[in-house]
Amino acid sequence: RDTVVRVVILASTGKSFSAGANVDWMQRMAEYGHEENLEDAKALAGLMFTLASLRKPTIAAVQGSAYGGGVGLVAACDIAIAAHEAEFALTEVKLGIIPAAIGPYVISAMGPRQASRYMLTGERFDALRAEELGLVTEITDKDKVLPRAKEFAELLLHNGPRAMAEVKNLVRYVVGHE
Repeated sequence: RDTVVRVVILASTGKSFSAGANVDWMQRMAEYGHEENLEDAKALAGLMFTLASLRKPTIAAVQGSAYGGGVGLVAACDIAIAAHEAEFALTEVKLGIIPAAIGPYVISAMGPRQASRYMLTGERFDALRAEELGLVTEITDKDKVLPRAKEFAELLLHNGPRAMAEVKNLVRYVVGHE
């Protein structure tokens, strides 16, 4: 709601963009009851919804690998720039769970057929494939990912904030009525 904030860039400085949920934590969650797991799932779904429905443009600057929920973060952004070296995988099935909280955003970005394939197999795919699938909008050198995200942000700063918010609403509306 801060009117000073006009664009959001989601970035990481580590080896990975986002490796998804902590596996040790997920194993502990398996011992928790239905209500505790439901609350946790709602929290993740809330994060994804907040990111996807922000009235401001969002840019994912993917300098490294994105697995599981990390792919969801990329899918929930309006623009995604990835390093050539970035790898992606929807690994939830390997842990015996489904990517329910990120599923709607991944399906919207990749389409149902390809999302099904990668959600079912858990296989890794590279940045070029991610771009072909529509998950990533552009690929660049690793050291240029964040500068390129900032270039997009600079372009967006020349646009009307309300108009961009309404473009986001229009896209969600059209996709929801296909």
